[in-house]
Amino acid sequence: MPLPLPLYLLALAVFAMGTSEFMLAGLLPDLARDLGVSVGAAGALTSAFAVGMVIGAPLMAVLARGRAGRSGLLGFVLVFLAAHVAGALTSSFVVLLASRVVAALANAGFLALALTTAIAMVPADRTARALAVLLGGTTVATVVGVPGGALLGAHAGWRAAFWAVAVLCVPAALGILRGVPAAEPSPEGPSLRAEFGVLREPGLARVLVLAALVNAATFGSFTFLAPVVTGPAGLTSSWVSAALMLFGAGSFAGVTAAGRLGDRHAGRVLAVGGPLLLVGWVALAALADRPAVLPALLFVQGALSFAVGGTLIARILYEAAGAPALAGAYATAALNVGAVVGPLLAATVLGRPTGPFLLSAGLVAAALAFAAVSGSRRGGPASRC
Repeated sequence: MPLPLPLYLLALAVFAMGTSEFMLAGLLPDLARDLGVSVGAAGALTSAFAVGMVIGAPLMAVLARGRAGRSGLLGFVLVFLAAHVAGALTSSFVVLLASRVVAALANAGFLALALTTAIAMVPADRTARALAVLLGGTTVATVVGVPGGALLGAHAGWRAAFWAVAVLCVPAALGILRGVPAAEPSPEGPSLRAEFGVLREPGLARVLVLAALVNAATFGSFTFLAPVVTGPAGLTSSWVSAALMLFGAGSFAGVTAAGRLGDRHAGRVLAVGGPLLLVGWVALAALADRPAVLPALLFVQGALSFAVGGTLIARILYEAAGAPALAGAYATAALNVGAVVGPLLAATVLGRPTGPFLLSAGLVAAALAFAAVSGSRRGGPASRC
């Protein structure tokens, strides 16, 4: 049985938002020069977006509580679109910074609602597949959207990339308006206090920590692939986009595989994928100076990172079933805590070009150790999530 069409419409919006979240990496020098600020100051745009995602996930989910379905999703997409129009038109860095915060809040709210909407569209035994389609929007953004945005920015200016994201939001908004059903009246759910109280559940707290650690490892290395490609690997800067695309292609393959396996074999995916992920980061650190093997390793690590990460998202939503309005927000916040913390930690070890890979290995090792210890305390197997 095919998955519902509205899932793919939601994935289109996630693709547009994922492109926006990561595209600034290739636009900062041009943007900083145009707005008269330093590249370091322009980097605050990326940090503002990431912090907005972390704070915005629970905040927007609370504000949109009771508006799940078409109205909430459409509202967030339209706000996201408007923020990019404002960013493309402004000549003020402060206004652009504010527009990035607004866009991040809308992105966080949309993703939180989209996660809960996606799992409500399918039977329980197809949850992982539905989430794989949704998260596929993010992975396709790393393969196509981010390099495409950088290329567009290089030829037409950074504002063109902002306009492109705004244009992508139009078919997404129309698709949601026509394809996503309005929320049906339902019996009153748990109180907001009860939904926040779910965070005290050991099972949920455990998976949230694991998801944050794995995502920190992923984005810590992904953010700083360029110094490895042009340093130890000895390749030219033109290979940086290719490296990012290989990692993104692996990510898409991994999240797709996790969607096929996660519903029935989540424990096996984590038990096998976690240790392999650790080995892969160590291998990348050891073999980064061998350009013949680097592309294959990047593809494999992208696949493992998102297979494990995608499975953990599904587990968060399962463990947070008692918080139907906030479950997606918890998953979104955990992933973006990792996306903020990972690059910050990786920046401290750039004195060694392969430092981010070693850091990622350490973060995954910490996740495996935490899973083993917390699993034994729960009286179950360490691999079980």
